Amino acid sequence: MPFVVLTLGILLLLLLIIKFKLNTYIALIVTAVVVGIGLGMPLTKIATSIQNGIGSQLGELALVFGFGAMLGRLVADAGGAYTISTTLLDIFGRKRLQIAIVVASFIIGIALFFEVGIVLLIPIVFAIAIEAQVPVLYLGIPMGAALSVTHGFLPPHPAPTAIATTLNANVGHVLLFGIIIAIPTVYIAGPLFSRWAQKMVPDAFTGKPHLPLSSNKRQFKVSEAPGFGLSVLTALFPVILMTITTVYELVVDHGVTPKNPSTLDQIIRLIGAPGIAMLISLLFALWSMGIHQHKTNKAITATIEDATKSIAMLLLIIGGGGAFKQILIDGGVGKAVAQLFSGSSISPLILGWLVAVILRVSLGSATVAALTAAGLVAPLMTQAGIDPALMVIAIGSGSVAASHVNDAGFWMFREYFDLTVKQTLLTWTMLETIIAVSEACWRSTPSSIKPFELAEC
Repeated sequence: MPFVVLTLGILLLLLLIIKFKLNTYIALIVTAVVVGIGLGMPLTKIATSIQNGIGSQLGELALVFGFGAMLGRLVADAGGAYTISTTLLDIFGRKRLQIAIVVASFIIGIALFFEVGIVLLIPIVFAIAIEAQVPVLYLGIPMGAALSVTHGFLPPHPAPTAIATTLNANVGHVLLFGIIIAIPTVYIAGPLFSRWAQKMVPDAFTGKPHLPLSSNKRQFKVSEAPGFGLSVLTALFPVILMTITTVYELVVDHGVTPKNPSTLDQIIRLIGAPGIAMLISLLFALWSMGIHQHKTNKAITATIEDATKSIAMLLLIIGGGGAFKQILIDGGVGKAVAQLFSGSSISPLILGWLVAVILRVSLGSATVAALTAAGLVAPLMTQAGIDPALMVIAIGSGSVAASHVNDAGFWMFREYFDLTVKQTLLTWTMLETIIAVSEACWRSTPSSIKPFELAEC
């Protein structure tokens, strides 16, 4: 019954948005209420579940998106994005722009949360697309592929790190195997898939989406724009801070949070928290892209206010997606999936991947899907002698499959690139699914696979 209610709920959401043109945020909340009733939740708890879903989704994202929007707008209005885009064009040329975006997204994605990576990369991607006169989605798909792969199965991201802890996997092995698999996967789901998508959804590549994190100013005099080094430093300042924290935790604390952290431990962890890292980076941007560029306080304030206004609806939609996800979790959809596979005789690697896929489709949250699947298959993995590192990657890859209307990432991609729901399903959803199924090569190999065999595969 939970699966029937879930299916009907998704159909209702699509009907409200596509047929009746209802505002996406309102449609998500209405659907969450209806699905909660359909799942038999106590009526008094539906509102609480929705509030908890919005709060948990936007708790840290409100800081990250707010500060990120301001930072991105400051870099764009000062000409920093223009400097970065023209320099990358000169270095890579128009024919290799997708590779440039993949490399940049991969580097940024390893250190940052998925949402933070998008916030930082979007202004640069738009600026490069405008300067190179190519469709924005042509660069957006490779960006999304690189960020999704790092989010799905590369530590130090929360989901793969948490799965590795649950399964007692060696984090170093997970990272090594993950990078080996990630390189061809990103190429397939990014540059290669974008060519197919351009043929299947040509309208998505011909539109002119607006950029909420940038200004409409497209041309700058070289003397007006900040230098490439300062522009890159400002844009990547959050990455640098979070990377410092990650490296410190791995090298000094060996990836384990100390019971009695020293003052230095606390300071390092503070500056590496996404919200605080974005705040510190924004303060630096106020100087580097504002005061240092001889901008008046009035001009800087106007830039910040415009950036804040531009992301209001995006934040509401993401919160609505969180409400829908929480209703599905509290309504027992996750438990229903776990019961469906209890006592299964399927290979642990395939089972871990499959359970993660079904949970991802059902609940929308990659992290929840991954952690639930890990808990379910951990005993089977031990009995079968499966390498825990490979199981982490199997579950992680499955957890990013088929992102759709109950996933915040789906709505972020749709809003940023100004796509219809259908276009988003044929681009973003397909991209995420390609990442998941691209792991079929190594999943079909024996569990005693060696690193060099994995590389050959």
